Amino acid sequence: MRYFTSGEVSQTLGISVRTLRYYDQIGLVTPAKKEETGRRLYSSRELVVLEKILLLKSLSMSLEDIQKIINELTIEEILTLHKEKLENKIQDLQYSLQQTHSLSNTLKLEGDLDWNQLLPLVRENNKRAGTNRWENHFNEDEQKILQEDLPKMEDPSTKKWINIIKRSQFCIERELTPDSEEALTLAEDCLLLSEDFFNGDEQLQQKFWEARKSEETSKEMGLYPIPSDVLDFLEKATLCYEKN
Repeated sequence: MRYFTSGEVSQTLGISVRTLRYYDQIGLVTPAKKEETGRRLYSSRELVVLEKILLLKSLSMSLEDIQKIINELTIEEILTLHKEKLENKIQDLQYSLQQTHSLSNTLKLEGDLDWNQLLPLVRENNKRAGTNRWENHFNEDEQKILQEDLPKMEDPSTKKWINIIKRSQFCIERELTPDSEEALTLAEDCLLLSEDFFNGDEQLQQKFWEARKSEETSKEMGLYPIPSDVLDFLEKATLCYEKN
């Protein structure tokens, strides 16, 4: 049988020699042999136990709990625990990625943000998940359609709406009228996007637009605030487009 020194085990498993000594002191992993010089020697059996400990530690399990169950868990049970840990990590990463997309799209709308704006936004996004009061304005079927189809800040499709808002602001800054060529093109693009998101349901589209124009209602529903002058310009441009 081959034996491994503390140094070899340390290099192989990435465990410090001090940790190996501590595990020996508490009786968690005892070396197969101890020479008179004090050198500890480990067999392949101890290496397997150490690998189990590393895996259980990655599941945020305390050494006290590991010591109680290390010899009771089957390979299947350990793999199941590890799988659950990985799935939780994936969920956390997916949520972090969504938040990053949200902040990135918000930055494109705002132009510039500082930490005092970013941190409250993250807290507000977390809070909105359970406090949006859609039921005050739409029935259950309408809520389902809107919440499934409308773009969220983390969605790639949000870039199209960001473009609409920025183009509207550009028209306003240049003092273009709602019946100008630029405004009519903008209104056409807005209507095409709306038709996709509302699946041609003009009644729901109009109902949502009325809610969107209200700053109070938009805030209550957890929607990103759009400047009132932009909404007013888009509405007038749309009316002009529909008349032509």
